[in-house]
Amino acid sequence: MRVCAEDVAVKGAQPDRVRLIDVATVAEVTKSIVSRVLNADPTVAVRPETRQRILQVAHDLGYQPHAGARALAKSRTMALALVAPSIDNPPYITIARGAYRRAAEHGYLSLLAEDFDEQPAGRSLIDGGRVDGLLMGSFVPDHPLVAHLRESSFPHVFVNRAVAGSGRNVTMNVARASELAVEHLTGLGHRRVAHLAGPAEVESGADRLAAFESAIGARGLPLLPPMFGDFTEATGFASAGALLETGPTAIFTSSPGQAIGVMRFLVDAGLRVPEDLSVIAYGDFPAAGFTVPAVTTIALPLLELGAAAVDEIVAQLDGAPPRDLVIPQEPRLLVRESTGPAPR
Repeated sequence: MRVCAEDVAVKGAQPDRVRLIDVATVAEVTKSIVSRVLNADPTVAVRPETRQRILQVAHDLGYQPHAGARALAKSRTMALALVAPSIDNPPYITIARGAYRRAAEHGYLSLLAEDFDEQPAGRSLIDGGRVDGLLMGSFVPDHPLVAHLRESSFPHVFVNRAVAGSGRNVTMNVARASELAVEHLTGLGHRRVAHLAGPAEVESGADRLAAFESAIGARGLPLLPPMFGDFTEATGFASAGALLETGPTAIFTSSPGQAIGVMRFLVDAGLRVPEDLSVIAYGDFPAAGFTVPAVTTIALPLLELGAAAVDEIVAQLDGAPPRDLVIPQEPRLLVRESTGPAPR
């Protein structure tokens, strides 16, 4: 059965927006039946051919549910929020984009909010009933909002950085990122590779460091003492001198920001990248191909991570229990100019 907007117009509908009653009229069923079929109500008793006819008519007419009516019917705001400790962290722009696109596919609006001491955005979103669920980005286990959520049934997931024991973490294979970095550098002949890690208390950073040390040890290479710090350019610059004292020919940083800081220190010290020392970063960023030299990075599936986090929240809203999920998409090596053969 094929219908078009003109068929609806003949029956008195407004041609600019197809309504639920229009689908019901063309499909020759009641408006209530159409609503229950389109909302996948498992209790609706209709014959398979009737269900298929309703779905086909809705598709052919281009029916889109009215967001306000849908929200009222489900007692939901039809909005989700990605909350991060700092929204100037570049990866969260990409995660937010992936979340926004997938939320739209589910009929939701996805917001980006920053949670900081003076303005606890996450708590106000929950208590104010402004959103249906939260995507918690890179929160530490002792954050007050984590404790608040632990005591509530509010739908939420932890994205990018796992909170141990929460049972609702959506993460990536960070170990593979470390393995890719080591494979690339040792393939270029590097035998002394230093690692600038993230904060020591962050679980994902600990996993990345453990994978790095395992990959180095498996090749029988020396383990140089790592350094720890936040993911900023300032940390990269401040840590580079101490890293150089360990005698590396390459440095693997835990963020693009750290890599930029390290490279600036090396230039100021009169060293050449990559002729004297190679630098590779965990995580890609838009300017990586335009720095001098361009930075070799491990690109992360951040769009897919944001989308998967939304899928998990929507599943919780539909009655599924929370779970831990490691997305199947893996990191990719992007070779640029900051890595080269080990110096003789």
